[in-house]
Amino acid sequence: MEKHEFKITINGPREKVWNVLWDDASYRAWTSVFAPGSYAKTDWKKGSQIQFLDEKNDGMISRVEENIPNEYMSIEHLGYVKNGVEDRHSEEVKKWAGAHENYTLKNVDGQTELVVDMDIVDEYKDYFVKTWPKALEKVKELAELQ
Repeated sequence: MEKHEFKITINGPREKVWNVLWDDASYRAWTSVFAPGSYAKTDWKKGSQIQFLDEKNDGMISRVEENIPNEYMSIEHLGYVKNGVEDRHSEEVKKWAGAHENYTLKNVDGQTELVVDMDIVDEYKDYFVKTWPKALEKVKELAELQ
């Protein structure tokens, strides 16, 4: 597993970017870049479980490791969800269980720098390296709309 970092500068305050990242409607909009119909079942509170799902009810099971509003969110990935059933123990899951996806928001010259760092297994590296920049552009677009 390798850690990769993706970043973008957004013309707007951290609070607005944070809301775009985690509000249900805007979350669905920017994560649709990864999979159509993407959504998250969670309350985003520290220690809470998350199901990241697509329109087929497939996805990942994770937990919120840290949540410092408007500054930092850390998510630990724990397993897969297939047809609504959790898998935390298969060989496939063991390849990347414990991987983290972290979101850091910083004030930079009156704008917000959003940095996403993520542990990625080799087989998904090309996909995420190609897709994360598109997702961050969508976050930027949504945050700069108003």
